[in-house]
Amino acid sequence: MARIAGVDLPKNKNISIALTYLYGIGRNSALKILKAIEIDPGTKVKDLTEEEVSKISREVSERYKVEGELRREIQQNINRLIDINSYRGMRHKNHLPVRGQRTRTNARTRKGHKPSIGSKRK
Repeated sequence: MARIAGVDLPKNKNISIALTYLYGIGRNSALKILKAIEIDPGTKVKDLTEEEVSKISREVSERYKVEGELRREIQQNINRLIDINSYRGMRHKNHLPVRGQRTRTNARTRKGHKPSIGSKRK
């Protein structure tokens, strides 16, 4: 089993798909990584040699922010917006959509469950 940046990659998937299990790496980034180290994107993870896994790991660690480091940076950016009291920071703090979406309807993912209106007495 290949382990890159603290994440176990699934054995039976192509390496181009398996790399997307890393937070911060999508399809395009995965293909760029494989092209840079000259590995076929259709290769299964279980067929990789230790040397190829170490090349991938080295490429990812040198050129990309992934997993904990990326999550920490994103959270610091959000906290900075909140600290300077920007409009976006206030939206984050109030758990409302940040990027201009409507809130009269269709904001349930961000706002959470609709509060119940109360029950009638018999």
